[in-house]
Amino acid sequence: MLRSCLAAAALLLLVSACAPKPAPLAFQPARFNDLPGYAQDRVSEALPALSRSCARLQARPAERALDGYERYGTTAEWTPFCAGLAAIQPGDDGALRRLIEAHLAPVGVVGDGKAEGLFTGYYEPLVRGSRQRGGPYQVPLYRQPPDLVQVDLGEFRDSLKGQRIAGRVRDGRLRPYDDRSRIEAGALAGKNLELVWLDDAADAFFLQVQGSGLVQLDDGRQTRVGFAAQNGFPYVAIGKVMIERGLLPREDVSMQSIRAWLRANPDAAPELLRQNPSYVFFRELPAPKDDTDGPQGAQGVALVPGRSLAVDRSHFALGMPVWLSAAYPAAEPPHAPQPLQRLMVMQDTGGAIRGAVRGDVFWGHGPAAEAIAGRMKHPGRYWILLPKAVAARLAATS
Repeated sequence: MLRSCLAAAALLLLVSACAPKPAPLAFQPARFNDLPGYAQDRVSEALPALSRSCARLQARPAERALDGYERYGTTAEWTPFCAGLAAIQPGDDGALRRLIEAHLAPVGVVGDGKAEGLFTGYYEPLVRGSRQRGGPYQVPLYRQPPDLVQVDLGEFRDSLKGQRIAGRVRDGRLRPYDDRSRIEAGALAGKNLELVWLDDAADAFFLQVQGSGLVQLDDGRQTRVGFAAQNGFPYVAIGKVMIERGLLPREDVSMQSIRAWLRANPDAAPELLRQNPSYVFFRELPAPKDDTDGPQGAQGVALVPGRSLAVDRSHFALGMPVWLSAAYPAAEPPHAPQPLQRLMVMQDTGGAIRGAVRGDVFWGHGPAAEAIAGRMKHPGRYWILLPKAVAARLAATS
C-alpha cells in the first residue's frame, strides 16, 4: 500500500505541475503608525492565540523554517518574541504592545497587485444529534473512511505548499473519492463510519462548511466535532449557485438567507446542496472548557474567538501574527458594519479561502457569533508582523 501511495503521489505531482500557480505575492514595509486602529486595540485579547501558536512553534528545531516557509523565518528568529510572551500578564495591553514593537515589524500584503481583498467570518454551530439512528435523527456525520488517502503536495514540491488532494488507491493509482452525491446516496452506508446522527440536513451541510461544531445529544450531553478530512473535491459555494440560478439576489446572499431558502424549499434543497461536491469528515473532540476554548484549527491549536484568522495556506505560514483592517456586521439588527481593526493570528485555513488577501475570521459559538459570521462579507487588508530581520529580508526581495 505504501508503494502504491507513493506512486500515486508521484503521478499526481506531474499532473499538478500544469495546474495554475498561486497569484503573485508582494510585500510592502510599513510602520506601526500605518496600521489602522493600532493604538486603540485591546491587543492583550490576542495573547491566548499568540501563546498557543508560539508554543507550537518553539517545539520545533531552531533551524526549522516557520511552517516550511523560509521567507517567514526560522524558529530561532521567532524565539525572542515568543519567549517574551511568558512575562505578559492577561489584560496588559501596554506590555504586549511594547514586546511586539521591540521584536516585530509590520509588512503589508499585496496579491496580484491589490492590497485589498475579501474577508468573511465563520463560527462553531450548535446542532442536535444522537449516537443512534432513529426518529428525527436520520442524517449521518461520518468519520474519515480508512481508504481515504490525503496527500499534502507541499511535502513533495515547494511550489505546491498549501495544496492538498485526496482520493483512494486503486490498481496502484490515486483515483478520485466519492463526491457528495454518491456519499449522500449511500456510498458509505453499512461501513460503521457514522459518528453521530443529526436531525437536519441543512445543519449537517453548514457544519461541513464551518468545519467544526457542538452537538447537543438527545441524552443531555454535549460533544464537539472537528474537521478530520475532506474528499478531495473543490468547494463550490452554494450562494454563488443560487445567484446564477436567480434564486437569491447577490446583495441578499448570507448564511441566514440561504438557510431560510432551504427550509422554505425542502423538495429542491437536496439537489441544490449536491452542487457542492466537497464533503467533510469529522472526528470527536473534547467539549469546550470556556468561551476562549475554540475548536482546533489547521495549526493544531485551539482557536480564539475574534482573534484567530483562517488564510490561504499556499501563501502563508500558520502561527504568524497579523494586523487586520476590515469590517464586520453588528450582531443585532440592522447589522450595520462596524470597524474591525485588531491583532489576530493566522491559525486556520479553509476550502473557500483562496487568495493572497483573503481571510475568514473565527467568531466562536452562540447566536451572536452566528449572526456575525453568517453575514460578514466585507473588503479589507492586512499586514503580517514578522521578526525585524525577517521583515527586512522579505521587503528587500519583493
